[in-house]
Amino acid sequence: MLGGPVYIAFIRYAISLAGVILLFTRMSVSRFSRKKTIVCYGCFCAVVIIPACIWYVADRESCVRIVAFAMYICFSLFAIAMSSDSVYLSVYKLALTFYLLAVFLIGGLETAIIFFDRNIWADIITRVVLILLMTFFIEKRLKNSIKGFSDYVENEVDKFSVAVMIISLLFGIGFILNPNIKDAAPYRLYQIITNFMLTGTLQFLMFRFYLHIGIEKEYEKENQLIQMNHRLLERQLELLEESVESGRRLRHDVRHHNAVIAEYVRREQKEELLQYLKEYDKEAEQGMVEMICANTAVNNILSAYTRKARNENIRVTLDVGIGRNLTIPNIDLVAILANAYENAIYACMEVKKQSDGRDCFIHLMIKRKNNKLIIFCSNTCRVETELKNGQPKTEFTGGVGVSSIIKTAEKYDGEYDFKNDNGVFVFRLIMNIPSALR
Repeated sequence: MLGGPVYIAFIRYAISLAGVILLFTRMSVSRFSRKKTIVCYGCFCAVVIIPACIWYVADRESCVRIVAFAMYICFSLFAIAMSSDSVYLSVYKLALTFYLLAVFLIGGLETAIIFFDRNIWADIITRVVLILLMTFFIEKRLKNSIKGFSDYVENEVDKFSVAVMIISLLFGIGFILNPNIKDAAPYRLYQIITNFMLTGTLQFLMFRFYLHIGIEKEYEKENQLIQMNHRLLERQLELLEESVESGRRLRHDVRHHNAVIAEYVRREQKEELLQYLKEYDKEAEQGMVEMICANTAVNNILSAYTRKARNENIRVTLDVGIGRNLTIPNIDLVAILANAYENAIYACMEVKKQSDGRDCFIHLMIKRKNNKLIIFCSNTCRVETELKNGQPKTEFTGGVGVSSIIKTAEKYDGEYDFKNDNGVFVFRLIMNIPSALR
């Protein structure tokens, strides 16, 4: 601390507090509107800085030792309340903010001491310049990475490891900002530089590590989408092959059918002819794709998976009430339905492996009500099926498609949930039909 009158202390406090607010808000999204956020942070600054200045006048020595710690503890609590992130993610971003705080505080002080003979204004100007440079760098180079990193930490990383990392960072920053370190010896400067490097390296390595974990998860989700597309192609090929085989068989047999019909006519056996035609119609219908609904894409995919489920001796109940022109792109509908149906079949097959004699079933309902699409799927599952963050673990779904369902649902502002109701897995989804498409 370079000392100075109270108005200099006021300027320092204002710049430092404005700096941490600016840096933190570049990395964190407020839960309030921009205008309300600015007003709240402005009021907070006034409430904190004025008592700090009074304290500085009343007892400068104790103020220099403690005021920074008190101000930034208050800021931490206020920032967590203002942020839309979870508490532990906000604390991580605060740790990064305080590291940057240490950079511009120590940078300003050391610049003034070493190059400007402890000039107060050199300290203040250096702080402002460093804050602006760091803000520019975050905005241009790091903001998108931090946003993606935040999503990965929120969804993938365990809280214990994040807590250990944050504590390590705060200890390093606390040592750097220790006001009791003597300011004369060159060894002090060496200590500061070393701690900056170690703490910054820890921050960078942990950032890259968790970012790498998140990217790996993204690759895994992309791989699941590829697997899902492969399964959809398999189901479509099965339908095509069955249709081709059925048509070939009918064409091959048509001469025999004509011969039989001609023989019945020649013998004037009308009753026998009618019975034969009835049986022929029944056989022809069996070779056709089951008509579940008027939407061709949905009908085909549901027919394919229903046939697969019944071949596995799974009881299927369908309640589908959607028309031909649903207006949601077929690729999105198929992504949700195919993944939900595939996971339901997989869950039933896993139950059959346990050989506990349970009746395996799948009940799928699809309805449209006004501008909402409602999808409900329930199926037999293992009683021990677990959920993580409200989603079934991949080992209980075959690793297919839950992320695809969620991604597609969020595209239409959908609300969804998964649960295991004592051995019956339930998936529910309500999503909007965009007004531009209706």
